Amino acid sequence: MAAKRKPNKLVLAIIAVVHVTAVTLTWRDLRTRPAGQVRGPKRVWQVASALNTSGSVAYWLFGRRRAH
Repeated sequence: MAAKRKPNKLVLAIIAVVHVTAVTLTWRDLRTRPAGQVRGPKRVWQVASALNTSGSVAYWLFGRRRAH
C-alpha cells in the first residue's frame, strides 16, 4: 500500500498563480478581441479558462483567429 503524501504548499501556490495569471490574460484578450476573431462564443472560452488551466491554453492555441 502506497503511503499518502501531503502536497507541497509552495508547488500548489505556484500552480494557483500560473492559473490565475493565465485566466486573467485570457479574459483580457477576450474582452478586447472582436467576436469575429474568436473561434466560438466568447462565453464558452471564459468558462473553459476558469475551470481549468488547459482551457486557457486551448484558447491561445485554437480559439483565436489571426487578425488580417
